Amino acid sequence: MPTYRVLNGDGSISGELDPTLSAEKIVEFYTGMVMLNTMDKIMFDSHRQGRISFYMTSFGEEAAQFGSAGAIQSSDWVFAQYREAGVLIHRKMPLKLMMAQCYGNKEDLGKGRQMPIHYGNRKLNFVTISSTLTTQLPQASGVAYSFKRDKSGRVVMCYFGEGASSEGDAHAAMNFASTLSCPVIFFCRNNGYAISTPASEQYGGDGIVLRGLGYGMSAIRVDGNDLFAVYEATRMARRICAEKSRPVLIEAMTYRVGHHSTSDDSSAYRSVEEVRSWEKNDSPIRRVYNYLLANSLWSEARERELREEARAQVIEAFNWAEKLKRLPISSMFDDVYDEMPANLRRQREELRQHLEEFGDQYPLGEYESD
Repeated sequence: MPTYRVLNGDGSISGELDPTLSAEKIVEFYTGMVMLNTMDKIMFDSHRQGRISFYMTSFGEEAAQFGSAGAIQSSDWVFAQYREAGVLIHRKMPLKLMMAQCYGNKEDLGKGRQMPIHYGNRKLNFVTISSTLTTQLPQASGVAYSFKRDKSGRVVMCYFGEGASSEGDAHAAMNFASTLSCPVIFFCRNNGYAISTPASEQYGGDGIVLRGLGYGMSAIRVDGNDLFAVYEATRMARRICAEKSRPVLIEAMTYRVGHHSTSDDSSAYRSVEEVRSWEKNDSPIRRVYNYLLANSLWSEARERELREEARAQVIEAFNWAEKLKRLPISSMFDDVYDEMPANLRRQREELRQHLEEFGDQYPLGEYESD
């Protein structure tokens, strides 16, 4: 299956640039990509300093996020995996709330009950991320089916990696969406590795895109490091979903430059030279930068200002979140049931008594008091 590309590595155009993608919009996307890249660098370092417990970067996958997020509407729902922070940045989620989630403090929308980077935001129609692989796919098909029934014109964007496509839930979700004509975009980030397993050991066929054709849905493979190609493919996919109530599969070919997570050392299964080659020759951020320069839409001075401003904003949000306390320990019993049953009330009282006696063994100063 061929790969659709618009923007070359040197910033030149090999296809037609959609006229709706204005210069202002391209600059907006680029600014967001730089912000995500800056946040990832700072948060990765903060983990190495022991200041947060976990993190996952999006190095090398920025174009796939912003190109796709920019082509759907704010009313569309997003089911993400765990490398879609850029979608939230594009949807204007405050950096402070993203930092609060990574710290699990009292301002975290998830009340500190998720691992870092497992974001969620009801107001932005971004469903909370789950660590369990591929659970979001059948959920996305189900919500898309409800959108079909209510005739709202909304669609669902569902992100996943090529490794997740090996789970049974992927088959169930795509078959469900196809047979019931659900307006959902299945967006596969084929970044070359499922943690330490290379794509060559993940499947025997030609990638993921052909599976869409097998399910009877429209499918396209795009250069995932090409902001313009991803945007155009997603824009057309959304049109198919909204106007025909049909699912679409997009396979974005990209490369995971960073480790799978802060718990991973990718040098154990791939060479440093391989990573550096992708960083040097096919950086999605560098591609857009070259395009902007070539078309007199950017300058080195504006680049320095952007980098400095992005770093200042991330550090400000980071410092704010780091100083906040977590919710009271007893809040762990809240929100499980509409009315707290007797067994949870008993457990909460047992915890209170335990902390009264052994509280000096716990970092209670990090939590607000009841």
